[in-house]
Amino acid sequence: MSDPIISVEHVTREVADSTGTLTILHDIDVRIDRGGSTAIVGASGSGKSTLLAIIAGLDRPTRGTVHIAGTDLFALDEDARAALRAQQLGFVFQSFQLLAHLSALENVMLPLELLGRADARAKATEMLRRVGLGERLRHYPRTLSGGEQQRVALARAFVVEPAVLLADEPTGSLDHATGETVMQLMFEMNRESGTTLVLVTHDRGIAARCDRQLHIEAGRLREDSVA
Repeated sequence: MSDPIISVEHVTREVADSTGTLTILHDIDVRIDRGGSTAIVGASGSGKSTLLAIIAGLDRPTRGTVHIAGTDLFALDEDARAALRAQQLGFVFQSFQLLAHLSALENVMLPLELLGRADARAKATEMLRRVGLGERLRHYPRTLSGGEQQRVALARAFVVEPAVLLADEPTGSLDHATGETVMQLMFEMNRESGTTLVLVTHDRGIAARCDRQLHIEAGRLREDSVA
């Protein structure tokens, strides 16, 4: 059996508030194999976005650690974690996270340029055409619809051919029909690329389309069968 692409080992996340210590995640232990798709399902405040942020190395656990492709994230300094994210991870967020002063093409080129890729323009153009935005290359985010902005975000995430795609409520800012179109595209691109998809959602219908479902409630994670 191959080693998991993601290994979360006894992760606990605590924060201090006015009443004392609040535990957001309780001893999370999970392994995710390469390829396929995993949904982390939970209500608002359940800890699912915190868990995703820790998997990405954007937040630190109070205890425990995360390995990505065999590398201990929290044995690295911040610069090394950022380099690992650039090389191994793609991100899709509810709020798109596009840079307003950059065109669609420039937004998708950016991660390639940060990696020093000489083919950034050609690769970004090809990816925007893949998501149906070949006629919107020079448009800025403010001139694009929500669905178009999320497709730019998908193109930016997949253009670096990441080992892992982390998606946090990717349809949360979209109407149902637009969200369905975006999700269909994301699953298609995931299958085509062989990327490992980890999807955080409160929507059990979306979760049911993944190969595996994990349920998180009050910071505790269990394997979940979504019917």
